[in-house]
Order: sequence, then structure tokens, then C-alpha cells
Amino acid sequence: MFISVLDLFKIGIGPSSSHTMGPMVAALEFRSVAEALILKQKTQLPVTVRCTLKGSLSYTGKGHATDKAVVLGLHGYSPIDLVTKDVSVLIRQIWPTHHVTWHELILFSAETDIIFDLGPALPEHPNGMLFDIIDAKGNCILTRTYFSIGGGFLSTPETMSSIEAPLKMREKNVYPYPFDSAKEMLRLAKKSGLSIAEMKRKNELTDISSTELDTKLDEIWNAMQTCVERGLQTEGELTGGLGVERRAKKILSHLQENNPANVNEWLCAYAFAASEENGSGHMVVTAPTNGAAGVIPAVIYYGIKHLDISADQIREFLLTAAAIGGLIKHCSSISGAEVGCQGEVGAASAMAAAGLCAIQGGTPMQVEHAAEMALEHHLGMTCDPVAGLVQVPCIERNGFGAVKAFTASSLALLDEGQHFMPLDSCIAAMKQTGLEMSEKFKETSLGGLAISYTEC
Repeated sequence: MFISVLDLFKIGIGPSSSHTMGPMVAALEFRSVAEALILKQKTQLPVTVRCTLKGSLSYTGKGHATDKAVVLGLHGYSPIDLVTKDVSVLIRQIWPTHHVTWHELILFSAETDIIFDLGPALPEHPNGMLFDIIDAKGNCILTRTYFSIGGGFLSTPETMSSIEAPLKMREKNVYPYPFDSAKEMLRLAKKSGLSIAEMKRKNELTDISSTELDTKLDEIWNAMQTCVERGLQTEGELTGGLGVERRAKKILSHLQENNPANVNEWLCAYAFAASEENGSGHMVVTAPTNGAAGVIPAVIYYGIKHLDISADQIREFLLTAAAIGGLIKHCSSISGAEVGCQGEVGAASAMAAAGLCAIQGGTPMQVEHAAEMALEHHLGMTCDPVAGLVQVPCIERNGFGAVKAFTASSLALLDEGQHFMPLDSCIAAMKQTGLEMSEKFKETSLGGLAISYTEC
């Protein structure tokens, strides 16, 4: 099993990796397929593009800006293209148009040609979307189905039969240290005498040079750091209509004036900052998702500001975290629509705990223990965003995820790594819990806090 650190951490825009970034990439891919077909077959124009959102994408798509993401993708934009743009201005420019940018006779209206289907989800995954080309007679001449499976990863009906297919999977002998379980990861670490980050790096170097890998890792951290620091400098009300006020800058000012030693408040300030940027639709890094994008940046930023960690340690942190995130992605899910927020903030907290433990001198066994504790104490966490926005309770959950990561790392370093519950068992429990969880609590805003808020 191999999922690259560069695939797990992707620079893009908020508020959601599965509901914003994934649909945007799907729309962009469909645009390419449709354009090739129309040119090749000399299709008689005009035709109309239609997108139908299913399951969780239909229920929380408006709050997660899924419709805007589809519009942007069909007009040729990818998430990475938008990190330096004012997306709200861009949307105002292209939303009223009635055709896509690549041909005025390929018709598309954001208001009428994006359908929020509140019926049953597609059986393969709750985040399904269908793209169609309809000719002048009303016939469908091209259709494609995509699934946004968390963290910005996409799949199709053809690949959903295997969890491995949407990811970068190759034969085990391609990589020097292939592991698809925590047990195997620890066995290889013990046999080789290498750390988890060192094994992960050697696997990455099969496909990329050491210099390029470090450059890409530095780009990922620079984007995370920018996100945190922008959030710490910005105040005011978040978009979306809930009236949620940004709090990161206020918390930081309080801390700077009173200089408390309480690590929890610093971690929350940093996590809130990144999450508020995500909730505003600004630049963010999937870590492993957008909804959980504040946890890892907060812990690393704390390390820089309060523990004086180095650039090499940041890379070690990211590689270690990616190894743990890859296991969770491969053996369970990081999709809130599939397993709830335990797969998002829970996974991020486990990844952050592992990374912090590693750079503080933890052994592979201690790192695995840190990850297990952080994940274990997120089991059962629902995904119930109020009004479908990635704000309440998402922003505070990122803060608490960072605090739990720090605590788990500290506790793991007090022991030698021996513990009762293996990480593999914890991941399996998370998957089973997600499967048995009602869809009301899996990113549909049909239960939990989302309903309690509207009933009050």
C-alpha cells in the first residue's frame, strides 16, 4: 500500500475537500472528457451540461459551496488555481453566464443545471455526482459518475469495487518498505532500524528525488503556515449567514497580553485560525481533509513558536503523519460523509500526535501508541455541521483535536510503547462505527447539532 505524502496533503481552497475540492476536480475532468468527445464526434450543437448531486453532496452542498465548485471546475479552474484569487469575485463574474467558457454553444446555467437530488444516495458512496451532456432533443449523449471519497480524492463506479483503485497503488515490491497495517509498519521499522519517517521517505524516493520531495514538503508547510498566520491576523464575521465571529485573533491577543503557560489555549488559537480561513473558502491544505485542516498546522506551528523545531523536523513530522493518515485512509476512511467526523478530526489528531511524538524522539512503538490514543478518543464523533457550513462545530473541533494530539504524544513518550489497544484495531473500530452510524450524523445536517440548533 502506498499513498504519497504529496497526495494526502494537497493545497487548495476551503471549505471542504470532499464537497468543494473533489467536485471541482470532477467537473474539470468531465469538462475535458466532454470537450474531447464533442470535438472528436463533431457533435451537433447546442448541447447542455447538467450536474446532479447525490447523497451528502445534495444535503450540505450549498453550505459547502459544492455548486460553486462545480461551476468553477466546468469553467476550467482547479483548486490550486484559486489559492491566490478572490473566489467570491470570480463567482460573481461567471455565475450569471449561460455557457461554459470553452464554447458558447455548450450551454450551462448554474441556477438550473445543478440539481440537488435529495433522494437516496448512490450505493457505492454517499458523495456521488453525475455529469451529463444533453443534446437539443433531450437525449443524453455522454454521462459520467464520480465519487468524492474524502481528502479531495476521486473515484468512479469502475474503481469503487476496490478501495485501492482511487489511490496510487502498486505492487509491494516497487517500494522498499511497503506496509498496509500498523503492525507491518512496526515490524519493518524494527527489522530495518529506521524510523517511520525514514521508511516513508525511502518509499517516496522511488518516485521523486530527495530535493524535489523536500521542496514539495516545504511548500505544503509554507501554505499551512500562511493559512494559520492569515487567520491570526483577521477578525470579523465568517460568511454563510450564521453570524459566527472569528476568534483566533482575539485569543492570540489575550495570550500575548497575559502570557499564560497553558498549551491548550495556544493550540486552539492556531487551530481556529486555520479553520476559520478554511470556513471562509480561502487557501487551505487537506490535512487529511479540509474540515480537519486546522489540527496538524496548529501542532506544527506550536512546535515552531514554543518548541523551536527545525525545518528538518517539520518534514519528519509531515512524513510520519502521512504514514499514519495513509493507513487510516487505506483501512477505513477519512470521509465525514462515510464515517463521520471521527474520520476527519479523529484522523488528523492521530496524524498530529504521531508527528509530534516522532520529532520529540519517540520510537516507532511510541509513535504508533500516540496515534492510537488520539484516534481512540475521537471514536463515534459525528459529522453534523450546522446549516451545512464548515464552522459549527467544526472550528472548535479542530482546536480540541490539536489538544488531544498534544496530550496523546506526551502520554506516549512516558511509556516505552507497550499498550493494550493496537492502532490497527482502533482503525477497524472506527470503520465499523462509521458503517453503523446513521446517515443523519454523516455530513447531511439531518441530525445532531444541526437539528438541535434549528429547533432552539
